[in-house]
Amino acid sequence: MVLVGGALLWALPAAQGGAAPSYRVDPFWPKPLPTVTGADGLERLWVTGMVGASCVDSRDRIVTVNRGFLPNGLLAQEGDQSIPSPPVVIYDREGNVSDSWGDPTLTDDGAAAVLPHGIHGCFVDHMDNIWIAGNSDGVVQKWTNDGSRMLLQIGTKGLCDGPPTLRPNAPYPTCGEPGNNTSQTLLNAPADIAVDPEPDPVTGERGSVYVADGYGNHRMVVFDAEGNYLRQWGSAGSGEGQFVETGGGHPHCVVLGNDGLVYACDRGQNRIQVFDRVGNLERIIPIDPPAYGEATLRATDIELSRDPEQRHMFVVDLGSNRIWILERESGDIVGSFGRSGHMAGEFTFVHTIVADSHGDLYLAETAGGRRNQKFTRVGD
Repeated sequence: MVLVGGALLWALPAAQGGAAPSYRVDPFWPKPLPTVTGADGLERLWVTGMVGASCVDSRDRIVTVNRGFLPNGLLAQEGDQSIPSPPVVIYDREGNVSDSWGDPTLTDDGAAAVLPHGIHGCFVDHMDNIWIAGNSDGVVQKWTNDGSRMLLQIGTKGLCDGPPTLRPNAPYPTCGEPGNNTSQTLLNAPADIAVDPEPDPVTGERGSVYVADGYGNHRMVVFDAEGNYLRQWGSAGSGEGQFVETGGGHPHCVVLGNDGLVYACDRGQNRIQVFDRVGNLERIIPIDPPAYGEATLRATDIELSRDPEQRHMFVVDLGSNRIWILERESGDIVGSFGRSGHMAGEFTFVHTIVADSHGDLYLAETAGGRRNQKFTRVGD
């Protein structure tokens, strides 16, 4: 442990051979969530539920989406005075809550009535709009940065690209796997989104929306800035360009690189698949470090470093609760940090990763973890 600026920080293992940046956890990020006084005069404590994802806006604010407002979103052990935080909580770099929003209204069946159900991925585009996906229904939504207005919805709320007999007892029976993988207007439990600020290679227009349509379907699907279908690729299977057939979340992430390529997580097959922007497979990067034995879901999410060359890639390994640092061009693993546990710097169900402009990393944990952690870059 080290004491830096009055804050106790855990020193994480150094990168192998000094070839990758090193990080240390900030155990005081974020700051405690607000306490509010109810109509009964009692204090109520905000608590987040499962954290679906985090993303970063142009002011380096960390946008987090959580499921605390859903039925059973908070656990009994989280206390009688606890109330769900808003679905979207935004922090500054110091960990203070700078904004929060999101309509928590539920349907009679207990599904999110306004926001995507099972909110999962988030992305902030080049206009600072916030995009949210839901892995339990069929929509991706675009919101103003302050959440005051929904600007676009791709897909139809509660209607997915799947057969009507898929999940007859679920709030949205057509949502889930195996989906049809074919619709040009409907999605099926999308996991993640990314918006391209550069001209589309086919249309020449900016703002194409890449969706990892992966919890019911098994495809990357691209829409224009108005939500019109452009193209898709991917199917269920173990071949090149395919995504693992069962288990949900395949593809689980989509990231657009400065190199003009599309990076997609095939987490069930422990690999990153890299495509050009029209869907031609360029390469496959396996995430299978031999010294750590067999594990599953090694490629759950990725982030590319913020230097112009994007020298490094950070890969979330849900199977071993670790972050792998790769040299992006070669695909070689050059460092790592984290381990399973509940202490600062450890992970339980680490789910997504994002970097700010300073190169600091923010990790979201869902399921048993249910929190966000910040890792500050140290050294050059």
